[in-house]
Amino acid sequence: MTTAREEVLARIRAAGAARPVEVPPAPEPSPQPAPETVDLFAENVADYRAVVERLAESAVPQRISSALGQYGVTSVVVPDGLPSGWLTDAALRVLADERLTAYDLDAIDAVVTQAAVGIAETGTIVLDHTAGQGRRALSLVPDVHLCVIRADQVVGDVPAAVRQLRPAVETGRPLTWISGPSATSDIELNRVEGVHGPRHLHVLIVGDEA
Repeated sequence: MTTAREEVLARIRAAGAARPVEVPPAPEPSPQPAPETVDLFAENVADYRAVVERLAESAVPQRISSALGQYGVTSVVVPDGLPSGWLTDAALRVLADERLTAYDLDAIDAVVTQAAVGIAETGTIVLDHTAGQGRRALSLVPDVHLCVIRADQVVGDVPAAVRQLRPAVETGRPLTWISGPSATSDIELNRVEGVHGPRHLHVLIVGDEA
């Protein structure tokens, strides 16, 4: 005699066998963004009170040095995989991320990272913490975050960004979504910056002539 449990299990097995597993298609390569998409990205990032500059790749080292100088930075942490020629200022104390603690990072003025995706519609930068981006703490603890993103990494909207980030999600990597410097409001609705992350976000968009 077939028990109720066996009958239920048989139905589940039959239902599973009748439905082939659908493998989602691989994400399509991101097309070269239209100039107006990059324009919108720059405009919306700046709306969050971030500093935005657009420049040619050859100008990156000089602009990094100049930007860090604007904030009085004397020490900077860099993630593994960041191009070694980007930090050329001999006056800067450059530290590699050798599992620095939160206390160590709090004593460092700035971090320089790359990015995975930029979203024009929301002015958001996404880090998937691959080479050149480091672990999450690097972009959350130092007071200044200087982020370098290529113009061809900018997509129009969030769904397009999610498609580009799918490999990171499938491999279990964390994602950090950044929309301007850290900011909140106190009880009197006064804006306070730097409570949950960097007080200053400085973005260099590479791929446009300065």
